[in-house]
Amino acid sequence: MSAGEIGKGFEVSKDTLVAVTDEELERMPLPTAKAIEIVAFVPAASIDPVRLSGDSYFLQYDGPVAAKPYALIARALVRNTKVAVAKLAWHGRERLVLLRVRDGALVAHVLKWDDEVRDPSELAPKDITVTDSEIDEALQLVDSMTTDDISGYQDEYRKALEVVIEAKAEGRQPPKPTEEAEETGGQVVDLMAALQESVRKAQAARGEDAADAEVHEMPKKTTRKTAGKAPAKKTAKKTAAAAKKTGRGQRGA
Repeated sequence: MSAGEIGKGFEVSKDTLVAVTDEELERMPLPTAKAIEIVAFVPAASIDPVRLSGDSYFLQYDGPVAAKPYALIARALVRNTKVAVAKLAWHGRERLVLLRVRDGALVAHVLKWDDEVRDPSELAPKDITVTDSEIDEALQLVDSMTTDDISGYQDEYRKALEVVIEAKAEGRQPPKPTEEAEETGGQVVDLMAALQESVRKAQAARGEDAADAEVHEMPKKTTRKTAGKAPAKKTAKKTAAAAKKTGRGQRGA
């Protein structure tokens, strides 16, 4: 069956489909059917990153008539700290997008609707005590890893997958994990010790005295805390499921 023989249909009840043609979709009384409708301007900091779907696209003006309004809105956004929120029809549904400017071009970041954002309150750890010194150590780690440029990071998973595919395509066995990976896999990590070790390495790299960074032994778990492990695992599964459901790759910008 060719692409031209495939039609569109919507299931209104079990075993009942209503066919809809492309012409009928184009004639829908929807303001965003053929244009982007800007609905508001908001401070950029007011947009919660959790609403970003991960899809980004550069927008191009359609002909000479649209060039001036395109340039006008772009330059207005450059001179302001606000971003535009707009609606448009896209892939068979209406989308909410955030518009910002990059190198003179408008970029649309697809946003989730309110009902698509999960309430995270059920995932947050409960009754956890954190000391000021532990927070200070975490802040040291943040400072030591602060950078203005993240362009050098690469998709290591994709590179490793390409090596596996290449080996199988040539009839060879995929490479085995390194000894370091086997030694660290499946072990329980002392988070505070890891934080302190990261701070010590960062200080040493800058030529600073790292003698004050000490590794403290984690307190032994009580029976009550051990009994609380099961809900934590359940929460972790929920988080993983949510990430699998909502995670999408970025395209465009």
